[in-house]
Amino acid sequence: MGCKLYNQIKQTNDARGLSGTISMTNEKKIEWLLRVGVAGEFFGHGMLSIGGKKDWIGWISQLTHVSSPMATTLLFWVGVVDVALALIILVRPVKPLLLWMAFWGFWTALVRPIVGVGWLDFIERSANWAAPLALFYFYKGRGK
Repeated sequence: MGCKLYNQIKQTNDARGLSGTISMTNEKKIEWLLRVGVAGEFFGHGMLSIGGKKDWIGWISQLTHVSSPMATTLLFWVGVVDVALALIILVRPVKPLLLWMAFWGFWTALVRPIVGVGWLDFIERSANWAAPLALFYFYKGRGK
């Protein structure tokens, strides 16, 4: 039964000119993997920021000497920007924004040892800055 249904669908698609498979070049696959990875990182961190992640509020207060309510507000707006960046990268990547994302990913990873969490937490977050930077150079190399 399954093979018969498959053959019927295939014949219908062939008749409509839809035969074959949709394929991507390896270059396109790499591009989309990087875009999804970068967008996922920034969307996830953005949503945690919007939600007011307790540790991050404390780190902002510690580094900037602002009150907890002010740190919460700052973190909220950082989250909004992160989510917006994630969506932009999925829709239409912009090279200067990728550089900002690489810088921001590096800085937020570096915050961990600065506030006393440890260097391993910085190293663990290498992809947070390396992936946007890789995508930047991917586009730069293609002249986009």
